[in-house]
Amino acid sequence: MIFETIKGSDPLIRPFQGVRALDPSNSNSNDSDPSDSTMELQIRGISKTYSNGVQALKDVTLTIPVGMYGLLGPNGAGKSTLMRILATLQEADSGSAALGAIDVLRQKDDVRRTLGYLPQEFGVYPNVSAESLLDHFALLKGIGERGARKDVVEALLHQVNLWDVRKQKLGGYSGGMRQRFGVAVALLGSPTLMIVDEPTAGLDPAERVRFLNLLSELGENSVVLLSTHIVDDVSELCTRMAIIDRGEILLEGEPLGAVAELRGRIWRRVVSKQELGTLELELAVISTKLLAGRTVVRVYSDGIPGSGFEPAEPDLEDVYFSTMAGQIGRRGTAVQS
Repeated sequence: MIFETIKGSDPLIRPFQGVRALDPSNSNSNDSDPSDSTMELQIRGISKTYSNGVQALKDVTLTIPVGMYGLLGPNGAGKSTLMRILATLQEADSGSAALGAIDVLRQKDDVRRTLGYLPQEFGVYPNVSAESLLDHFALLKGIGERGARKDVVEALLHQVNLWDVRKQKLGGYSGGMRQRFGVAVALLGSPTLMIVDEPTAGLDPAERVRFLNLLSELGENSVVLLSTHIVDDVSELCTRMAIIDRGEILLEGEPLGAVAELRGRIWRRVVSKQELGTLELELAVISTKLLAGRTVVRVYSDGIPGSGFEPAEPDLEDVYFSTMAGQIGRRGTAVQS
């Protein structure tokens, strides 16, 4: 199930017009076995430039297997543009994409049959209950038998922790509750391709953990593409990842492998505000943090960068900042995983 924004109004969740109701008993319905090794998303040379001259994507090439795949980058990096192209909501200027045997850019109806898409922002019909609207979407998704549809709706509302408020009108939901409702809609039909754009924004810690667990379960049998600017989302969930900035893929690989490549190259030191400016001119400072009112600086260096520095255990945040700073990845020396 995918969503579209209705022009001239608030964005509302509704099924895209290209989605056709499916007959679960129809053996000719292009269903693919997600456990098949060929069920991967192959993106080759996708580029997109908007009418104002902004090049949102530059020759993006990725191979995304079954499981959780993280697309990490700052706001404005091109993540949402790529998500919308893959969700058949936007056209690419060039390139190709294939989900197994499906041509994503040309066989859009086939993609929509097997797609679950949760956009970064969406609205809801405020005067309808979660239970009623999810039942409506389940019917549109092809679950025609009333009893089966009731079971699916009940299971999904339990899964996203909305069962106790299922009768409540969606207009009274908090941001986190509405996000979880969007997840339930996206999960209808057990999609083999799930695209989730900035999903944990607005979720409290407990809701975030529950949501990430949901995606993790889905990723056991499906291709799940998670777009985020939150490093922890990727480090906790994804077996493979890519870092994107200004429309270009800067690094691609396994998070654990990328972190391992940085061992012995990340150094930390507590500095004063006066020292920080000088260090930023002299060393490859990748990040700074305040700790108990003091500034902790982390530096990328093959050897000890100076007196007072101590080796630090690298993490995925160091991989991200080192990539963005050009120390590793496409802007520097590629990390091999």
